[in-house]
Amino acid sequence: MDLVVIIAILTGLFLAIALAEPLAARLRLPTAVLLAALGMAIGGGAAWFWRTDVTDALNPVALAILNLPISSDVFIYVLLPILLFQVSLTLNLRRLMDDWVPVLTLAVVAVLVATVVIAFALQPFSGLPLLACLLLGAIVSTTDPSAVVSIFRATPAPQRLARIVEGESLLNDAAAIALFSVFLVAIQSGDSAPDPLTVLLQLPWMIFSGAVVGAVLGRLGVAAMGRMNAFPLAQLSVSFALPFATFLVTDQLLAGSGVVSAVAAGMTVNLLAPGRVAPPALTLLRDAWNLLAYWAGGLIFVLAALLVPSALAQARAHDVLLVAVVVVAAFVARAIVLWGILPLLTFARLSPRVERAYRVAILWGGLRGAVTLALALAVTENAAIPFEVKRQVGIVATGFVLFTLLVQGTTLRLLIAKLRLDRLSPLDRALSEQVVAVALQDVRETVADTVRQLDLTPAIIREEAVRFGERLNQAVERADEATDILDKDRVTLGMVAMAGHERDLVLDAFRDGLISARVAERMLADADRLIEAARVSGRSAYRAQARRALGRGRLLGLAEWAHTRFRLKTGLQTLIADRFELLVGHQQALRALRRFVERRILRIHGRRVASLLQDLLRSRIEETGRELEGLRIQFPGYAEEVERRLIRRLALRQEELEYDQYTQDGLIGPELQMSLQQGINEERARLADRPRLDLRMQRVDIVRGFPLFSGLDEPTLQQLARRMRTVYAKPGDVLARREDSPDRVWFVASGAVEAELADGRHLMGHGEMFGHLSVLQKRPRKATVRAISYTTLVTVSEAEFRDLMQQAPQLAAAVKASAEKRGVSLDSKAAKAEAATPAPLWVTQLKEALRYRS
Repeated sequence: MDLVVIIAILTGLFLAIALAEPLAARLRLPTAVLLAALGMAIGGGAAWFWRTDVTDALNPVALAILNLPISSDVFIYVLLPILLFQVSLTLNLRRLMDDWVPVLTLAVVAVLVATVVIAFALQPFSGLPLLACLLLGAIVSTTDPSAVVSIFRATPAPQRLARIVEGESLLNDAAAIALFSVFLVAIQSGDSAPDPLTVLLQLPWMIFSGAVVGAVLGRLGVAAMGRMNAFPLAQLSVSFALPFATFLVTDQLLAGSGVVSAVAAGMTVNLLAPGRVAPPALTLLRDAWNLLAYWAGGLIFVLAALLVPSALAQARAHDVLLVAVVVVAAFVARAIVLWGILPLLTFARLSPRVERAYRVAILWGGLRGAVTLALALAVTENAAIPFEVKRQVGIVATGFVLFTLLVQGTTLRLLIAKLRLDRLSPLDRALSEQVVAVALQDVRETVADTVRQLDLTPAIIREEAVRFGERLNQAVERADEATDILDKDRVTLGMVAMAGHERDLVLDAFRDGLISARVAERMLADADRLIEAARVSGRSAYRAQARRALGRGRLLGLAEWAHTRFRLKTGLQTLIADRFELLVGHQQALRALRRFVERRILRIHGRRVASLLQDLLRSRIEETGRELEGLRIQFPGYAEEVERRLIRRLALRQEELEYDQYTQDGLIGPELQMSLQQGINEERARLADRPRLDLRMQRVDIVRGFPLFSGLDEPTLQQLARRMRTVYAKPGDVLARREDSPDRVWFVASGAVEAELADGRHLMGHGEMFGHLSVLQKRPRKATVRAISYTTLVTVSEAEFRDLMQQAPQLAAAVKASAEKRGVSLDSKAAKAEAATPAPLWVTQLKEALRYRS
């Protein structure tokens, strides 16, 4: 076909898609239904003009439409990945996890049940072999993402109902297409009784391989986009390639489900991109994908509907009965799952309860569309399939799709209204009254300030003020009468609002370059967990999750152990730098949240709720401050450098905003603004590099800070620091146990430790040591020593400590004073131990060097 003709037809289709949306809004119909009707009208009109003798004027156009190169591959490999990826990008995955059991049940179990029920119901009436009926059952058992998403998003359905149905439509294609593939291969090979085990074994592999490939390539795609924040169009290009790459790799190379891989890739980008991709670029990416999905969804319906007239051209009267049988069987199969399996899962506490009204809406909302038509088209295009099988599959599948779109799709809005699912809950209604009252008060103040600056007629101003005042008074009265919100619910709503605002603050900080992508990703995940904890379990869960968010984590503990044991410092440096940045970011966000509570939540939920939320924030700020102070004690100087760079980044952001405002006001031109922006970008790039945390130099500083070692010269201090081992302890860590054999002496560099002795507890802080008396006396320890704060310590071996006493008079004096204080004589025991213990090689070399200098 001539390329110019194809472009002309596509132009017309895009115009039809553009006009369908406003027309559907005027007719109060789902856009998908109108597009399907439009496609059937175009296809039927083209067939009529081509065959009629009334006129030949439109024959070239009709022939071009009838000969459009529409195949099943166009739907499956081109349009479907776009729509699946975009829907995955926009799902609220945290909320979807609340209903993962019903979603998976509807996505997998329902497909199997529907396939079997439809096949056995259809066989007595169709005259087809059971295998062909199973093939048809698999084709019509899949709900179509394009149909479901477009119709449910155009319908005032509750968010939970929409999430369940959209999640099902995204995932159940994998099971349906897997079954379809097995049955199709069996028919082609002439196998009338495929091994059920073969079917069951292929399903897990198709789903697993698709999920793994999608998640892996999705992570790689997000990592690549995270390195291109200065090039948003390049990021968009990577995201556009991602669903097609995952679909093709899984489908062609691994024989897995390309549908699952595209969905998994979209979900991975949905989860990880907010912490890696700059917010403006992420907004651009989502807007672009919304446009692509709008086009793809429209083309899917129109192109699929174009095939309907030709598919029904060979229909017979008996085929109407077959379509009716499939419709009834599909409803029965779906009802078995909704009223049989889901209640059992709820009874077993494996799934949250799905209300009866929701189940009725889900039963009626199982819409079919382009995927069903594409699979049926793949059968009719296959030369190895018997003619009668192809004819019945094409006609029955097409008729069933038309029923779901034209009957269920057009009445779904009415059903949801009949079930009263389009109404707000009592809690939301009461909350809306208070929100309106607060908002109108703010509006009155803003409008009053604006009107004072305008030269308007005083009489009109007074009349409008009276009218608005009456509306405000009515809103306040309704808000005062609303008693459906308990304080417990208000606190929960306030905590959810705080966590949501905290998420926005993290995104703003990431956009302004105040936190790195890695830290932003973790803080966003923490904010999402706070939302879920508050929504599910209330204040106690919110507190517990807030504490977990401040936890050091196993990875940091492992890095500290590796540094203490093997002196590996690379991982520890990175993790400590991340923790500094995380705690500083938390501190800034929590202070901003206190202002948010005072300015917003107080006016909606009242003083008591706001006070409770302020207490929660105050507790979080104190805990964050303690953690940050512990790091400041352990790593003196580094925290100050982190905060200094934060101030500089804040100043850069403000400077950037000022230049933007000057440009908008026409005070400077675009060329000057670009030059100034380049300087800001260069300085921001320099500040993006974290200050270096040199643990080796820190150990030298720690040793130099001990008064006990003040008599040592610099080379001796550095050599001593190299031989010492640094230990980082958190509150509660046991450093030495009673009755243990002594082999090391400990020095407290920062923080505090507590020694449990027979006569009580003794605190030790900076500059103090412990374990020295046990080492010198060669007896088991008499105390258990544990850290009571974040503490940094250095240790030396027994032999090195004995030689240190000779090199550092202050240390020897301190040891002697400690022994005298406890009534212990060290002279004879220390001398004997020193004579019996050979000095290490480095100490001997150090002595020779000191002797040579003297």
